Amino acid sequence: MTGLQNAPAKEFCSHFKMFHEMMPFKVQEILLVSSPYDAFIMEEDGSLASRIINEYSGLNLSHPPRVTRTASARDALAVLKDKTIDLVITTPHLDEMDAFSFSLQIKANAPGLPVILLSHSPRGVFPLPENRDCSGIDKVFIWSGNSDLLLALVKNTEDHLNVSNDTINAKVRVLVLVEDSPVYYSSFLPLIYREIVKQTQAVLGVGLNEEHRLLRMRSRPKILLANTYEDALALCTRYQEYLLGVISDTRIPKNGRLTEDAGFLLLSKLKKEIPDLPMLLLSAESVNRERAARIPAIFLDKNAPDLLSELHDFFMDHLGFGDFVFRMPDGKEIARASDLRSLQALLPEIPEASLWHHAHRNHFSNWIMGRSEIALASRFREVHARDFQDTESLRGYIIAGIKEMRKWQQKGVVAQFSKKSFDARIMDFVKIGHGSLGGKARGLAFLSALLQQDMSIYEKFPGIDIRIPQTLVISTDGFEAFITHNNLRRLAGQALPDDVIKQLFLEAALPDWLVEDLKTFLGQVEYPLSVRSSSLLEDAQFQPYAGLYETYMIPNNHRSLNRRLDHLLTAVKLVYASTFYEGPRAFSKATGNAPQEEAMAVIVQELAGRSYGDFFYPAISGVAQSHNFYPIPPMKPEEGITHIALGLGKTVVEGQKTVRFSPRYPSILPQFSVIDDILKNSQHRFYALRIKNYPEKLDFETNGNLERRRLDDALQEAPVLSLSSTYVPDEHRIRDTSTVQGVKVLTFAQVLKYGSFPLPGVLAEILELGRRGMGCPVEIEFSVTLGSKGSRKEAFHLLQIRPMVTGEGRFEVRINPEDICNAFCTSSQALGNGKNEEIADIVYVKPDSFKKEATTEMVDEIGRVNTSLVNANRRYLLAGPGRWGSSDRWLGIPVQWHHISGAGAIIESRDSNLKADPSQGSHFFQNITSQGIFYVTVNEGSDDYLEWSWLDHLPVVQEMSYIRHVRLEHPIVIKIDGRSSQCVMVKPA
Repeated sequence: MTGLQNAPAKEFCSHFKMFHEMMPFKVQEILLVSSPYDAFIMEEDGSLASRIINEYSGLNLSHPPRVTRTASARDALAVLKDKTIDLVITTPHLDEMDAFSFSLQIKANAPGLPVILLSHSPRGVFPLPENRDCSGIDKVFIWSGNSDLLLALVKNTEDHLNVSNDTINAKVRVLVLVEDSPVYYSSFLPLIYREIVKQTQAVLGVGLNEEHRLLRMRSRPKILLANTYEDALALCTRYQEYLLGVISDTRIPKNGRLTEDAGFLLLSKLKKEIPDLPMLLLSAESVNRERAARIPAIFLDKNAPDLLSELHDFFMDHLGFGDFVFRMPDGKEIARASDLRSLQALLPEIPEASLWHHAHRNHFSNWIMGRSEIALASRFREVHARDFQDTESLRGYIIAGIKEMRKWQQKGVVAQFSKKSFDARIMDFVKIGHGSLGGKARGLAFLSALLQQDMSIYEKFPGIDIRIPQTLVISTDGFEAFITHNNLRRLAGQALPDDVIKQLFLEAALPDWLVEDLKTFLGQVEYPLSVRSSSLLEDAQFQPYAGLYETYMIPNNHRSLNRRLDHLLTAVKLVYASTFYEGPRAFSKATGNAPQEEAMAVIVQELAGRSYGDFFYPAISGVAQSHNFYPIPPMKPEEGITHIALGLGKTVVEGQKTVRFSPRYPSILPQFSVIDDILKNSQHRFYALRIKNYPEKLDFETNGNLERRRLDDALQEAPVLSLSSTYVPDEHRIRDTSTVQGVKVLTFAQVLKYGSFPLPGVLAEILELGRRGMGCPVEIEFSVTLGSKGSRKEAFHLLQIRPMVTGEGRFEVRINPEDICNAFCTSSQALGNGKNEEIADIVYVKPDSFKKEATTEMVDEIGRVNTSLVNANRRYLLAGPGRWGSSDRWLGIPVQWHHISGAGAIIESRDSNLKADPSQGSHFFQNITSQGIFYVTVNEGSDDYLEWSWLDHLPVVQEMSYIRHVRLEHPIVIKIDGRSSQCVMVKPA
């Protein structure tokens, strides 16, 4: 037989989708038609509308219906013509006509509109008068002053109208109440509804967020009211596979007349067909207790003083709302489980006899259904105990099913962190606090939901574990509490050096509640952690603050929990501190945002990768974009671009040496066109986290705790062996294997050329999924863990998603021959779209003075010029060799955002001495594009052109060792055609 663990994951993944599709009919508008006298009697203690609202809010139910009241039938009929009404409640005595005639007129115009007759006395309405046509009345209820009845009226109407949809599409359970007397069911039905709602809320109160608790309330059992034996039998037959239980009076109409034992006959018949169905026999006569025992069924005396208590016990003990009580066949209790987690923990130790006792009677299915875990409960119900050959296979089946369901119920959901219910084994995405997730975490949560809704990617790549690493988000509540308690908000406007801000934050104390929650978290989690920023503005559309805030990695495997906690708290404080650093302040000023309005959430995430000796790192890290700004034929912009590197992603996001490819053409590598290029452009160093022999006090100052390792030092580690090729000097060729003698070169050939891991295909699917979801081009950060002989499953981890700003299509730009003739700069690789006629200042690196070893000194000079121009509110053109913003000073000038925050356009020139690939995978590049700054690449030796001699003869404002600032009397004109990536910069006339 097929085990549940082999069932398609989508059976669980569609779990929450079911809840959105439930209850398509909701009572939102009620028309109450009553004479002034009846209204006075019923509204003596407050209006019916107020009572309905109070009932909903008292039970934490959402969206109470609105009530419109009229005093006459004629006015009511006029309202029905002008307004959409979902339910009509009428009293017996109306001006102009009685309730029966009124209801017939309603049905003539709206046959499906429910009409309920509500009377403060049964006289004249029960039994219904035989000399009148009463077919327009759907139900009769008796008002006794109990406002619970109003909730029951609304919910019972919704249940009757939704039961067909919700049972077929979501397998919702049905509870049938059989009672003919409106006096009794008007008092009894509210008791059942209140108990159902309370117990459903109780069992759903753990683990998930508020939104999903409200959604899951839709899966509570439907309560169907039947007045006769025939009606009840018809309902039970129609919904037999969904029945949760039957509650029946003993004396009910059968064959048109009141029959003393009709309820007993009904339950006896049902018991033969469904032996494990919970049943409750009601009677005002205690002698019927013996009849109930013969069925057997639970008996409840209608006149019992503790009626509500006994009803509560029936729900708890027989309908699955209470603890799961493990019993031996003789009824002896041996254990209790309050939730699925404790049930899973108890199952391995439960004696064989008890396990078979409950399995034969479908107790597991019934109890799990009470927790709205419909998919699992239905599967357990379809499988019979007799299908298992021995106890251990039965036990394993139940445990595997619960374990898998608990894991999948968290997929796509941001669960609220609780010290009592947190379980790192199954919770993938949890949130501490009730504030915002911040931009980065919000993107991850959205991506998680997208993956949950579309299971096709898992079916296309069944051998790959595609997921977001386990994630804990400290919401902005933590930041606000920390800032307020330590009076740190004042620092936002003081422009203090980063080192001073850092020290002040490290000396401050985090809130006690946050420290306790993080300690609980670390008590279950011992894998390496990434501690990352997620500010309110980070990854927002059109102005993403990419890479401006700090990220830290911690090994989290110290033998002391307190030491691990100290490492984590330090990392959190440092992420908080980066909110007020110089770089984010400059970017906020450029985007028109006030630094003091920023708030920071923090992502504490499982670090993707595996351990290799003393280090931990993924085989591949990368950044993929669904829009390629620099496509090389046959590539197209919309086919995207990817940058990958060995080890942790710091290599990629800081613009160091990477391999660049289009997912559509993974074997076309422009930077690896000839052997010499491969040797020059391939990655020689990579980042890894030391997880053994690290100092007690971590070095957060150096690379966020990471070590930059040489490739030569890791030649025996699996990722290097599987991703490297070998350069054979005697042949001056590169072989796509690491098993031969020679220099190892990172080419990723096994993945990109031979498909050992389907990286291009996975990227194409994820980028398209993200593009559709966000409605614009997207950028994702990811990592890959490769398998090896005897190792775990291969994995593709999604670390971040953010929108891109392509800047194309805003308006048409035409570049004519006259522009080209008068240009001092032309380019065929320009980013942006538009025209700029406001720049008269040019800041450039003097070609004759440029030295690769002096690029850090150039950063300081550029920063000083930038500050003066920003203060003067003058945008400028920045030009220089190599890759701007690269952390590798040998590839270009390693400026950060605050060094060039006043630039309106940037030129990077590439020649044979400094031929770095375009920096479009870096955080620096993302922030440039989001600001709409023109970014132009000039490939010297091609048709591109930059007239350095013209720049050298312009009037000088300021000159330093490496940088010259010149100013024209009239602005230059910059034109970029985003469709063709063509750019011209035209001299003033």
